[in-house]
Amino acid sequence: MYKAYAKVNIFLKIVGKRDNYHELLSRFILVKNLFDELEFVEKKTDDAFELHGEFGCELKSNTIYKAYDATCKAGFEKQLKEFFTCKALSVKKNIPSFAGLGGGSSDAAIFLHMINKEVNLNLSNEELANIGLSVGADVPFFVYGYNSANVSGIGEVVKEFKEEPLHVKTMTPNIKCDTGAVYRAFRQDYKVDVDLATKMSKMSSQELLNTYDDITLNDLFGASLSVYKELEEYRKKDWYFSGSGSSFFTVEND
Repeated sequence: MYKAYAKVNIFLKIVGKRDNYHELLSRFILVKNLFDELEFVEKKTDDAFELHGEFGCELKSNTIYKAYDATCKAGFEKQLKEFFTCKALSVKKNIPSFAGLGGGSSDAAIFLHMINKEVNLNLSNEELANIGLSVGADVPFFVYGYNSANVSGIGEVVKEFKEEPLHVKTMTPNIKCDTGAVYRAFRQDYKVDVDLATKMSKMSSQELLNTYDDITLNDLFGASLSVYKELEEYRKKDWYFSGSGSSFFTVEND
């Protein structure tokens, strides 16, 4: 059984645009007490790719399937189709969807590691991350598996940030935030502060939480509040917003 951990964004700053994408600078940390569970099981159908689990989307929209398809297109279709003639993937979902916790991206990244090992693809982390980036911007972070990292560009630049792990507790309201809608709201009041983002990237995660408020830490929080006003009911002291939402997190003492 493989664990696909959740993540939270300690800070997230938008620092520019590249074509139709926003460039960011953000501190990602893994949440080790919240994870999906993935394992290969015996196949029961004639489907080319059999996936078991409770997902809120059709197969071809699933990030795991997209990772499978991207790996096939990277030149490994024969090996993967042979492997999946008798194997299926089973996923126990524990990370909430549409929550800013990266569950789908983490599943895709761990799936890439699983097939790399089981099918003997012998791909490096850099090669896996490159395949993963075509699936989603957060996938490379999960491929590298750092406890803490500064992530920049459109997600392709992942630099480990060495610091003591934080014990994070998450809370996810029953609100499904649409990332596209949040970014559209953000663009209506577009402000970039590259100097502040760079300063934040050099601070420890605990120092960041001690220094800045929730709106300053996450450029997407104000936009999320404008689209989903009910999020205001869940704002509390020492709780922070992850990604485009809707999850909040706090740091617990040992």
